[in-house]
Amino acid sequence: MLKTIVITMLIVAICIALLSIKILIKKNGRFPNSHVSGSKAMRERGIGCVQSQDRAAQKANPHAIAERKNGEAEETELEET
Repeated sequence: MLKTIVITMLIVAICIALLSIKILIKKNGRFPNSHVSGSKAMRERGIGCVQSQDRAAQKANPHAIAERKNGEAEETELEET
């Protein structure tokens, strides 16, 4: 049991070391941006991140017409008849 845990920890440590070689060696090294908005080809096609699209859709539109409340609509209909 202990031997398995030690081997597993060793494998994980080696994997982390191998993944971080480029970051450690390169000056100002960073992890690659694998996000959808980080891809130039995706931006050229107009494909964006769902989170970014959702954030943009939830912004208040200054040109939007304010909706009437349900009660106000019924009162208006009664007055017109």
